[in-house]
Amino acid sequence: MPLQARELRELTPEELLRKLDEVQRELFSIRLRVAGQQPNTTKIRDLRRDVARLKTTLSEKGVRV
Repeated sequence: MPLQARELRELTPEELLRKLDEVQRELFSIRLRVAGQQPNTTKIRDLRRDVARLKTTLSEKGVRV
């Protein structure tokens, strides 16, 4: 399930950075796994949007990524 912006705004910058790292690692592992297969585009799209949400929230809090 995609992350909700409202929930992300309640987290501290440290928690957001940790979550961003976790989501980026998951996205990377999925991309490696599907190199020769039919990719699960919905999951990849959701993860990319989660990364964007996390970066936006961090930017709002004044944290440079």
